[in-house]
Amino acid sequence: MQTLRKKMLNFTELVKRYQEPLYWHLRRLVVSHEDARDLLQETLLQAWQKIDTLREEGAVRGWLYKIATHAAYRHLNRNRIHPLSTEELSNMLLERLQGSDYVDYEEEGLLRFQQAILTLSEQQRTVFTLRYYDEMSYEEIARVVDSSPETCRVAYHNATKRIQTLLKE
Repeated sequence: MQTLRKKMLNFTELVKRYQEPLYWHLRRLVVSHEDARDLLQETLLQAWQKIDTLREEGAVRGWLYKIATHAAYRHLNRNRIHPLSTEELSNMLLERLQGSDYVDYEEEGLLRFQQAILTLSEQQRTVFTLRYYDEMSYEEIARVVDSSPETCRVAYHNATKRIQTLLKE
């Protein structure tokens, strides 16, 4: 009983601390508010089920973001015979952005920035958003996306150059 109580207290703290940043991370990956909410619930449920597997307390953020990122990837490719190409996925996400009730269309610069981000490959978009919005180190990002810090550094650099090019057009 004591272990379950402690687990619940830890989980409650975890939810309080990470619910909002995880929602926004998911929202940036899948665009849809409804999908991000659902994926947040899925992420938190999976974290609750696996909380005993977490060994390092300092690795909580990366662990949660990894669960969330993989949930978003699964969601974006769910019910498809073949995974979407980068271009197909970008087009789908751009359509979602343009049809969203949760976007401020008055902010043209911000909207163009979001559109530019959505043209990136899945890995570049994830690395870019984790670095730019969530201010993660390349080491943390590498753990989230199952890559090396060097690969993440290159992906971020290339993403930044692509976004700058698109914003100049």
